[in-house]
Amino acid sequence: MSNSSTSMAHTLSFGSVRQSPPLSSHFALTHGLLDSAAEQLMVQRDFQAAFDTCERGLVSLLNAEQEDSRYGELKAALCIVGIQALAELNQWPGVLEWILQHYECPEKISAKIMQMCILLYTKVGEQAMMQEAGHVWLCCPSNGRLAGFGTVAELYLLHILVPLGHMTEARELVFGEVGGIAFTEDQKQTALDIVENKENLSQEQHPSPNPNTSPVVVVAGLNTPQGAVIQKLEALLRLLNRGLSVASGGLFRLQRFFLAAVLLYMLFVRMDPAHPSSFPWISQMLQMLKQMWDAMFAPYYRARAQS
Repeated sequence: MSNSSTSMAHTLSFGSVRQSPPLSSHFALTHGLLDSAAEQLMVQRDFQAAFDTCERGLVSLLNAEQEDSRYGELKAALCIVGIQALAELNQWPGVLEWILQHYECPEKISAKIMQMCILLYTKVGEQAMMQEAGHVWLCCPSNGRLAGFGTVAELYLLHILVPLGHMTEARELVFGEVGGIAFTEDQKQTALDIVENKENLSQEQHPSPNPNTSPVVVVAGLNTPQGAVIQKLEALLRLLNRGLSVASGGLFRLQRFFLAAVLLYMLFVRMDPAHPSSFPWISQMLQMLKQMWDAMFAPYYRARAQS
């Protein structure tokens, strides 16, 4: 999707084509269209024209001899330029479908195109779209003999299975038939370390649920602005309780002050009595009310009892 990657892909893909023996008429026409498409993509930056030229080049290959090795090279090169043109046009969702139109099934896709598709869908965060096609391609026995098989397996592991959290499939890939062909023993160990690190990271980010969640929620709530207000109001009520316990006069004035404090408490906190997080505060409030009741009226009842 950048000029540097486009130029690199162009060089890697087209070098073997230019070193081939003299081209037949069909291949010569296709090669000319390929050069035009690459120029439109990288020099003129006309992405739609580059894609249309790739389409004409692929059509011109229909009458060519498919047994010739240059057929596969030219087809892959045209598809690579077409993929980059679609990516620049922001039409990446249709890339895999377009490739399958020309290769009929995932098993026949070239290794370079499979690598580009995995990287493209990873870039846009939609690597899941390549999971099935990549799995089918890797499980095809004939693809195991291709030079880019190991690279496809590595990209499939690192950019599809591990990010999507398919750790069981990742282990099967590493230690199964695909891993036996694609990876050395050191590479298998490195891949296993990556899978285990991903598993540990997932466990840290998603710890097992704690059955005693209510106290944790209440304590965490103290760090919020509402929790700070609750603490201040509780301190005010405790101070009021101590004042009532030593007060000897002005009982009705203190009662009105106490009622105003309770109303302010409920107004600022806006506590929902039915919410589980409200239970500890309601319990504390009832306890303080009982203490205030005893401080205000216990002397009166004791005097009545003595008389």
